[in-house]
Parts: sequence; C-alpha cells; structure tokens
Amino acid sequence: MTAFTCRACGSTRGELVLDLGLQPLANNLLRPEDLGKPEPRFPLRVFICPDCWLLQITDLVPPVEMFTEYLYFSSFSDTMLRHARTAAERYLAEFQLGPDSFVVEVASNDGYLLQNFSRAGVPCLGIEPAANIAKVAREKGIETWTEFFGLKLAQRLGTERRQADLILGNNVFAHAPGINDFTAGLHELLAPGGRVVLEFPYGVELVEKTEFDTIYHEHVFYFTLTPLMPLFRRHGLEIFHVERLPIHGGSLRLFAGHAGAQPVRPSVAALLAEERAKGVDQPAFYRGFAEQVRRLREDLIAKLSELKRQGQTLAAYGASAKGSTLLNYCGLGRETLDFVADRSTHKQGRLTPGTHLPIVGPEELAKRQPDHTLLLTWNFADEILEQQRAYRERGGKFTIPISKVRTV
Repeated sequence: MTAFTCRACGSTRGELVLDLGLQPLANNLLRPEDLGKPEPRFPLRVFICPDCWLLQITDLVPPVEMFTEYLYFSSFSDTMLRHARTAAERYLAEFQLGPDSFVVEVASNDGYLLQNFSRAGVPCLGIEPAANIAKVAREKGIETWTEFFGLKLAQRLGTERRQADLILGNNVFAHAPGINDFTAGLHELLAPGGRVVLEFPYGVELVEKTEFDTIYHEHVFYFTLTPLMPLFRRHGLEIFHVERLPIHGGSLRLFAGHAGAQPVRPSVAALLAEERAKGVDQPAFYRGFAEQVRRLREDLIAKLSELKRQGQTLAAYGASAKGSTLLNYCGLGRETLDFVADRSTHKQGRLTPGTHLPIVGPEELAKRQPDHTLLLTWNFADEILEQQRAYRERGGKFTIPISKVRTV
C-alpha cells in the first residue's frame, strides 16, 4: 500500500477495499487514427478511511485530463431527461421558485436539467468544465460558464452575479477531488435561506450489489451519508433531508442548507441508523467486496466463453464509463465482442478505451443481429430493452452483468 491521506478528513490511515488494476481513462474514446499513439493507464484502487468512513480512490488523474473534452451528453438518455424534468417540476413548486430566484447547476452538461427552469422563466446558470458540452447548452439558450467549481469560483459568482436560491449537482460531487474546497464553495454561493440538492451513486448499493463498474477515475468518492455529516458541518452546512433513488443502480439525493436554516427531517436520522445497522462504520462491511467482484468477473467470463464455444456471435451495448471499467477488468475485447452499439452520435465512429471495440449506432443491433449483447449500460436496462424491441423479437438476447450475470 502506498501512502494514504483521506481527501475529506485528512486521516493517514486507510484500508484497501478493491484493486481493479491498471485502467485507461473511462471516457477517453479513441479515434481510429489514435491507435498508434500511447494510451496511458492508471492504477484504480479504492480505499476506506477508518476515521470518517469515506470510500475513495487514491490514484488521481488531473480533472483537466478528463473533462476538457467530454463525450457524455445527458440528453441522449430518455431516462435522464424524464428524471430531470420530474425533479425540476418538483423544485419549482416546492421551493416556490420564480423570476426573482436564481438557480445554479454545477456540472450542468448539455443543459438537460436547467432547460426546465429556463422554460419556467427562472433565471439560471450552468457551470460546465467541458467546452464542447457547454457549447451545446449555450445553443439551447442556457447561460453556461466553462469552469471548474470551487470556493474561488463561488466567491466570484457571488460578486459578479448573486448568491443562489438553489444549487444543483447531479453526479458531480463524487467527481471533485478537492471535496473540502467544493463544499466550501457550496456554502459561499448559497443564499441564506437557499438549498443545495446533490445526487450521486450510493456507496451502500455499490457494495451490496457488487456494482464495481461504477468505479472509474472520474468517480473519486463513493458516498454514504455517514462521512458526509461531519464534512458538511465543517463548512457551515447541514444536511436536512435525504432520499433514496433507483436511478443509476441506486442513488442518494441529499438536501442541505446553511446550519439551522431548514428543519432537519426524520429521513436523516433514519438513514444514519440504517447505515450503522449495516456496519458502514466498520471495516468488515467492505472486506468481502473484492471477493464478490472477483466471482462476478469469473461468472461473466465463463458465460461469454461458453457462448463463444457454441458459435454464438456477441456484441455489447453502451460505450459508457462503467462499461470501460468492466471490459478492461474482465479482459473483454475484440476476441470476444464484435462491436459496441451506442445511441450517442458523439461516440459513434470511435473506439472503446483499452479494448478498442468499434462504436456504432444502435440500429446496428437489428441490422447485424448478434446472438447475444452484453448490456454495459445496465442502469438504463428498461429504456434500452424497449428501444431494441425489434432486435429482441428476432431472437436477440441481452446479458446483464450486474449485480449477477443473467440473460433476458
């Protein structure tokens, strides 16, 4: 084990939970002409801090390496658009937002969420570090700053604009290595009676459902509520409500405000008690995870190897970051899979990181009709299975790899 320093509490104690070996950057989709160039790989290891119980990776890649150009556009998922619209409608009504309010979203992607506030006449601003994605948001009429969020940017926003009545952060909090700086920025930007709403994959689900493919270099943290309580307190914020969500294999939606500004709801104490009962604040909760992951890898490789021995043709669906982790950890490349289909036109024509599978449009499944398709974006299974009804009606089958290998 190399030296460990918890990025939240500063503890120098740490226990290795899982080692996924050397992995390429999960969203570094290659162009065909890139194949002759070096493709860097980085260690991907997860540790638990036994002082604050924050699950985190230790081998970081500078964010500018991962987010300057980014190829994940949220608007290509019907599930994400529906999820965003439902959440926005709720916040507009529940928080009584109107033309005098100000909404800021951190990591606003292509404006898929903020467009709902803009249409309702609520002033809003997106913070999106990927210039190519920010450009798409601006084309939708969403004001977007191409910046990384932290305390300095929050101070600048407070000076140049105003404090926010609502700060949104969907699937960004886990991406911020400087978690104390990020949280301090939330405090600085938030208006006195304002609210912060963050969503992120839930660490308990990750462990219990063997969702190891959620781990990649962009995801620095795998949050449970237990370590977040002291983190927010240190920065003058208070978590006043939490909700469990099914999206992305199990997520947590966290509501916070300035300390004492909002009544704390029973959901917070209830989830903390549930985590204590599960042993989230004990090393034993994490120690079986690596063995669960190893067994799942063996099961998947055995399943696909048997299909190949039977002469079946295999492909994959979803050129996702989680798919990159799974393919590289399991060693699944062109000897096993013929191609990866993906709905995003920004990914089509490129190659998957490390495994170099060609990425094609989703219509290729029905056109080429592979016998089995490995569903890498299993978190959107219902949506994809419906979209690929024609492929399935002609006998095509999907293999879902998480949390156990099964065919549908």
